[in-house]
Amino acid sequence: MATQHNIALTRALADLPGPLPAFGVIHIAIPHTSRFTIVGNHLAQHAELSLVAIGIGVHIQSLPAGSLVGIKALTARFAEGEMRIAAALRELEAHGYLRRAHVRLANGRMATRTVFCNQPGALERAGRVVVAPKVPPAVPEEAPAVPEEAPAPPPAPEPDPVPESRPPVRVPPRTAPKPPRPPLPRPRELTPELRQTASAILADLRNHAEELVLSEADVEELIPGVAAWLEREVRPDAIRHALTTDLPKPPKYPAKIVRHRLTVLLPPPLPGAEELAPPVRRPLVIPLQNCDGCDRAFRSREPGHCRGCRSDLAEAAA
Repeated sequence: MATQHNIALTRALADLPGPLPAFGVIHIAIPHTSRFTIVGNHLAQHAELSLVAIGIGVHIQSLPAGSLVGIKALTARFAEGEMRIAAALRELEAHGYLRRAHVRLANGRMATRTVFCNQPGALERAGRVVVAPKVPPAVPEEAPAVPEEAPAPPPAPEPDPVPESRPPVRVPPRTAPKPPRPPLPRPRELTPELRQTASAILADLRNHAEELVLSEADVEELIPGVAAWLEREVRPDAIRHALTTDLPKPPKYPAKIVRHRLTVLLPPPLPGAEELAPPVRRPLVIPLQNCDGCDRAFRSREPGHCRGCRSDLAEAAA
C-alpha cells in the first residue's frame, strides 16, 4: 500500500504545471464537487488570531445554519478545553467574525443569537450591522374578525437598524509580556519566633491538603508571606484554611498557588481601640460678640447688634 501511495504521489507531482518549489509546501489542488466551504485567506492566514481561533472560525463557517456553536457544544466536539475555546470565541468576536445579538422570543423571554460573518471587513465598509432575524410573536388562538368593508391596513415597514458605534476591542497577542507578579507580603520585622511558626505552618500543609507538597526551597521562600499574616494576628488555623480550601484538581504548581493566596488574600491589620471607639459628639458652642450699638456681649456666629438694638433700629426705621 505504501509503494502504491508513493507512485500515485509521484504521478500527481509530475502532472503539476510549472517548476516545483525548491523548499516549502507543494499544493496538489483537486477541485471539490461536494461538501466544501469557501474560506477567505483573511481568516485562514490572519496575523493576529491564534491557531485555535482560526480553526474554530473555519469550523463554524462550514456548519449549516441553526447549528450549536456555544462553548459547551464546541468542547464536546473538540479536544480543547472550555477556557481555550472561550478565548478563541472572544478573539473571533473582537475581530468582527462573530456577533452576538439579543432578541425577544414569542414567550417574552430574551435569547442570544450568534451570527458569523465570513467577511467582517466588507461588512464594516458597507456600514451595516448584522442583526439576527426577529422571532415572530405567537399568534392567538382566536383572532378578532375584520369586516370586509374595512380591510386591515398593511403593516408599516420597520425602520432600518441604527448602526452600533462600539469601540474596537484589541486582543493582546499571545506573545505580549505578562504584567509583573505582585510582591510577596513581608512583615515589618521577621523575628525568629515568626520564622519558626511560619515554617511549621508551611511544612504542615500537606497534612491538611495532600496536593500541597512544598520543597525546602519553597518553604524558605514563602516564610515571609506567612509571617506577614501572623504579624497581623491571624491564627494558624485560619491561615491553613485560606491556603487549603477549594484547591484546583490537580494543582500543577503548589508553591505558586500558596504564593498567590498569601498575596491576594492578605487581610488588613486589626483596628486599634481608638478606631473602634465611637465618635465623641462635642456640644456646639456659639462665640460671644460685642454689640456694635451698646457694646453688650451676645452670642452670635457673626458680629453685629444684639436683639435689643435690632428692635430699636427696626422701630426707628418704621
